[in-house]
Amino acid sequence: MNAADKSLSSSDDAPLLKLAAIDLGSNSFHLLLANYQAGQLQVVAKQGEKVQLAAGLDEDGMLSEDAMQRALNCLGQFAPFIDGIEADNLRIVGTNALRAAHNSQTLIDRAEELLGHPIEIIAGREEARLIYLGAAHALADVHGKRLIVDIGGGSTEFIIGEQFEPQLLESLHMGCVAYTKAFFTDGEISEKRMRRAELAARSELASIQRSYREMGWEDPVGSSGTIKAAASVLEAHGWAAHGLVTREGLQRLRSVLLSFKRLDKVNLPGLKSDRATVFPAGIAILCAVFEALGLEQLRYSDGALREGVLFDLVGRNTAEDSRITAIDLLRRRYSIDTRHADNVRTTALALFDQVADAWTLGTTSRQMLAWAAELHEVGQAISHSQFHRHGAYLIEHSDLQGFSRPEQKALAFLVRAHRRKFASRELANLPLTLQPRIARLARLLRIAVMLNHSRPEQPVLGTRMNAKGDELTLSLAEEYRDHSLICDDLNQESDLQKAAEMTLILKGFD
Repeated sequence: MNAADKSLSSSDDAPLLKLAAIDLGSNSFHLLLANYQAGQLQVVAKQGEKVQLAAGLDEDGMLSEDAMQRALNCLGQFAPFIDGIEADNLRIVGTNALRAAHNSQTLIDRAEELLGHPIEIIAGREEARLIYLGAAHALADVHGKRLIVDIGGGSTEFIIGEQFEPQLLESLHMGCVAYTKAFFTDGEISEKRMRRAELAARSELASIQRSYREMGWEDPVGSSGTIKAAASVLEAHGWAAHGLVTREGLQRLRSVLLSFKRLDKVNLPGLKSDRATVFPAGIAILCAVFEALGLEQLRYSDGALREGVLFDLVGRNTAEDSRITAIDLLRRRYSIDTRHADNVRTTALALFDQVADAWTLGTTSRQMLAWAAELHEVGQAISHSQFHRHGAYLIEHSDLQGFSRPEQKALAFLVRAHRRKFASRELANLPLTLQPRIARLARLLRIAVMLNHSRPEQPVLGTRMNAKGDELTLSLAEEYRDHSLICDDLNQESDLQKAAEMTLILKGFD
C-alpha cells in the first residue's frame, strides 16, 4: 500500500468511491469498474473488446471510418456501465493509435458525445508510468528493482522501478497490431518475415538497451495481452510454469507459429481466437525484448494501464498527486521566482473563489489555475522577450508526469494567454469542450498577474469580483485605488479583453 492508500485508510469510516477507467488501446478497449474504500480496491466489473484501432490507420496516418465505427460500437456497450459515475472518479485514456492518428479529434468528439465524459490522449511515458502503477499494485512487494514490459497494439512500454516509484520510463513505437500490418500484411508467416519483425524491434530497442541493462533489475515482469497470451500458451503445452514466459519456451512457441504458415491458420491451446492474427507479431517483439535485454524469463502481472489509471485517480488532488511533482520539477529546473509565482497564485485563487459558483467551476479548474499561476513566468528561462510564448512551448512539449495531453495543452494555453493580446487563435485549437472553461481561467490569471505586476512582498488581495454570464466586474480594494500602476494596468486589460469580445468592468477607480 502506498502513501496515498494509507492516507485514505486512516479511518474505518473512509468513504466508498466508485471508480471507472476506460483504456482505448491500439488493439483492445478495456473498461474497469471498482469500489475503493480504506485502501482497498475491489473490482466490480471488467469488459474488453478487440477493436484493433491501429489496424484502421492508413499510410497518411488517418483513421478509417470503419475503425472509428468499431470504436464507437464498443464504447456504446461500455456506456451503461459508467452511467452515474462522478466525473472526478472516471478517466478515459487513449494511447498510441490515438496519439498517431491525425484525425483522432474527430473520433474523440464523437466518443465524448456518446459517453458524456472527456477523453484524454496520454503521452507514451505517461502511459508507461500508469502501467507501472497498475502492475506494481498487482504484484507482491519485492526488495529491489523490477522491470515491467508491456506489449500493446501500437507501442511497447518499458519501466524500471522500485516498489511504487518508476525510475526509468520509455515507450517505443512497436506493437502487435502495427507490426502485423508492417510485416505480415498478406497473412503469410515465414522465417524471413518473423526475422524482419524481430530486427525492426531490435532496432527500436537499441536506443534504450544500454541504459536499461546498466540500471538493472531483480524482478522482470510482463503485462497486457501479448505476454498474457504467451504465458497461457506455454502453460497449456507444459513448456513453462503458470504465469511464466521463459526463453526456451518462447523459442519453441516461435517454431510452432512458423509451422502454421498463415495468420488465419494460427490455433493454439490457451490462445483466444480474437488474438490469433496479431499473436505472431507480438511474439516477434517479445523475442527481440528477450534478446536485447538478456532475459531468461518474465512473470506475468494482471495489473496494467487501466488498473494504474484507477490507482492514479485515488491519488489525484492529494499529496500523492504525481502532477504536483511535475510542476515542482519545472519550477526548480527553470528557476522560477517562487515568491512572485506564489503571490499570483494566491490572488488568482481568491478571484476564482468569488466567481466559481457563477461560472460553475470546480476543483479541477481551481487546480489548473493554480498551476498556471505557478508556471506563468517559466519562459523567462529562455528569454524575457515573448516569454509567455516560450513558456507555453516548454509546457506543451515537456514530459509532465501525471498530465494528459489535453491537460498539458490547456496549461500551456493559460501560460501563453496570461499577458498581451488575448490568444484567441490558440484558444480555438483547444478541444471545443474545454474552450469556455479555459478562457475564463485565462481571464482570472491575467487579472491576477496585473494586480501583482509591481512584484509586491505580499499578494494583492481584497478585490471584489462578480460574474454575470461572461461579464466580469472588478472592484479594487480601497488601499490600491491610488496605485497608478495597478489602475493603468487594469484599464489596459479591460481594453484587451474588450478586443477579444469579453467584458471587464472596473469599479471604484479611474
